[in-house]
Amino acid sequence: MNFGLIIIGDEILSGKRADKHLPKVIELLAARGLSLSWARYVGDERERITADLKDAFASGDAVFSCGGIGATPDDHTRQCAAAALGVPLALHPEARDFVLERMRDVAREQGKPYEPDRDDNRHRLNMAVFPEGAGIIPNPYNKIAGFSVRKGEGGVFFVPGFPVMAWPMIEWVLDTVYPGLHASAGPRERSVIVFGAMEAALTPLMEEIEAGFPGIKVFSLPSVDHPEWGRHIELGVKGDPLRLEAAYRSLLDGLKARAADLGPELVR
Repeated sequence: MNFGLIIIGDEILSGKRADKHLPKVIELLAARGLSLSWARYVGDERERITADLKDAFASGDAVFSCGGIGATPDDHTRQCAAAALGVPLALHPEARDFVLERMRDVAREQGKPYEPDRDDNRHRLNMAVFPEGAGIIPNPYNKIAGFSVRKGEGGVFFVPGFPVMAWPMIEWVLDTVYPGLHASAGPRERSVIVFGAMEAALTPLMEEIEAGFPGIKVFSLPSVDHPEWGRHIELGVKGDPLRLEAAYRSLLDGLKARAADLGPELVR
């Protein structure tokens, strides 16, 4: 299963707000032995959001979509999800009940009467309008649910843009929908610092390792001005934990055979 992330909002692309979702989702996945395969940023433009969601639904991946599920004029995600699926929007009964419960809570906290038929409260019910057939994602912060649309083993999971809501909702999906994918803790990467090397000279070795160890990816991260190591390449392997150590040993053997100048070894 590949995991993807879509982050929606003009405020991210304009720089008014810094995105915090990407590093957090990477962290939440890593804590479960999983990794993020791809991420996209998109502004509040319906055509682009719809196109990205079509791609996400077609991918077969498990995709988290953060932002734009409110009920103000600049929130388009619910409508775009329905358009991408070719289905109508519909009031979700359970999500509606959560919205009504939230209205009661707010009225009680403010010492005001509960008035569900008041215009602003009726408008809040739009936050329970999802693409027809969607499931819900519980929101432990304020009870206003997110929603999901499954496609086979994958699907798209829609959560608010607020980190305080989005992150526990993403954890709920990972622990409730995908518990069987969690891997045991352990190194997911092994790498070594190679001083003064050129990537072109190491490419044949990298190709050899990937060909010999299915499920393993070789990565090369060059640097020209590191404060401690100067010009170097961090060369390593990541992927299938059952093959990781053997692939790394083979990588080291290949480097030593090429008389490479090796530095510290890194484990992540």
